[in-house]
Amino acid sequence: MTKYVLKRLFFGICSIFVVAFIVMAMVFTAIDRETIFNDDQQISKLKYNELTMYKYRQWQKYGYLEYNLYSNFVSDKFQQKYGENYTEQDEYKEAVSCLNDENTYQNNATVKEFITDANSKKYEVIFLPKVVSKRGILQSNPVLFAKKERSTFSRLGSFIKNLIKVETIWDVKDDSLTDRYIRFQWDKRSNMPALVGSGTTHKYLIYFDNRFPFIHQNLVHINLSTSLVGMNAGKDVSDIMNESTGNLVRKDQVYPADIDKENPEYHLVSDDYHTVTYSENASDDDIKKYGDKYINASSLMSGFSRLNNSFVIGLIAVILAYLLGIPLGILMAKRKGKISDILGNIYIVFIIAVPSLAYIFIFAAIGTNLFKLPYNWGLASNPTAAFILPIVSLSLPMMGALMKWVRRYMIDQQNADYVKFAKSQGLSKGEIFKKHISKNAFIYIVHSIPADILGCLTGAIITERIYQVPGVGGLLTNAITSYDNGIIVGATVFYSFLSIIAMILGDVLLAKYDPRVSFDNKRG
Repeated sequence: MTKYVLKRLFFGICSIFVVAFIVMAMVFTAIDRETIFNDDQQISKLKYNELTMYKYRQWQKYGYLEYNLYSNFVSDKFQQKYGENYTEQDEYKEAVSCLNDENTYQNNATVKEFITDANSKKYEVIFLPKVVSKRGILQSNPVLFAKKERSTFSRLGSFIKNLIKVETIWDVKDDSLTDRYIRFQWDKRSNMPALVGSGTTHKYLIYFDNRFPFIHQNLVHINLSTSLVGMNAGKDVSDIMNESTGNLVRKDQVYPADIDKENPEYHLVSDDYHTVTYSENASDDDIKKYGDKYINASSLMSGFSRLNNSFVIGLIAVILAYLLGIPLGILMAKRKGKISDILGNIYIVFIIAVPSLAYIFIFAAIGTNLFKLPYNWGLASNPTAAFILPIVSLSLPMMGALMKWVRRYMIDQQNADYVKFAKSQGLSKGEIFKKHISKNAFIYIVHSIPADILGCLTGAIITERIYQVPGVGGLLTNAITSYDNGIIVGATVFYSFLSIIAMILGDVLLAKYDPRVSFDNKRG
């Protein structure tokens, strides 16, 4: 089995990279890059060369291309040659002003050097002449730059290269930091051991606290892709998923610098001191408070992370669906054609026929009017009660699907030859159901259990949007509508990885459940 799992995992990872390549090709090649400016208000404020260069800056930011400005090339060259006063040199002034004449600018030695350097790197050189009005008024300055389109292979290479990052003691480039280490020590804040580092980006690499899932790590980072637009701009997909939600929490805490004192003073703060990161620009007051230059801390929030919200809701919904759907499906199969079977089929037809948006609003209306459950997640006075309606809205349709398939498989098994043989042997109907029919019928259900559980990590798009759940369900759809290419690629890779793992776990679970299934080539 181990050989099979490793083989499937290897080919699964290869498949994920193929998926990433295809998505990148579709996003960056098949779709017109001008679409990223559909909702960009800045476009209407710019004209001429400024508009062109703004587009190139955005295209570089989104990963379409790379470009180098001649002005930066000139600054670097003459600053290195003359020092800080390079702008006062005639040679520098001539290299800059030569662009004003589009017929002779290529005769300048610095321009020739820039073009030669660009050609050696296979960049395309582009010159935008100055724009002058009919009255001789300068409308736009000239621009010389070199650009190179990024290929899908280079994007995929960068994605794979930066996919996993492990923090080391050399992450911090501050020469004043001489004591570098990674070691276990007792964390007095949580009264548990913690892996801490000096020279690493984060101080606490592995630590415990009272927030679900109770053990956290900053040692290994999965860099799926970076968001480029909106409030999440600059954040990685994994960071967005693990971002805490809820309201700001203030509690009495001891400053890190005072944690070892015998009678430390407590302060009402919202800082999560386990998340501190290094800052070379730490002030004396910061060092006095934190004890070192690890000063940047995130805020404590009252809710779970986005990923945890989606997973908790989905997992409870799956558990409820299986606990109710399987027994009801068995009951319907046992009493085929009777009132319980008829009622069950009515429910199944209703839950399948009615659009998901409609029955979610039906459940929401019943829950809010009869049981006074909160409808809007953010306005719920009781955070626990806010979970109920989303869970119900997810579990009831899933329960209907399970009822349908369990009933079908159970009835199919009742007509099998081995059932007739068991009856001839004198076994009761209950014994046949328990020992034979149920075991064979559940073979079809067992394989889908890992997919249902891991699917909780992807969230529920419609349910989360209706109830305003701060989860990950709308992450991909929101990225598509906002042309956030980084999130589209990262989220797709994440979903593909979950699918691969779900299939492997489904096969393993099926092999454990059904002795007829084997991963041994000799046995088939």
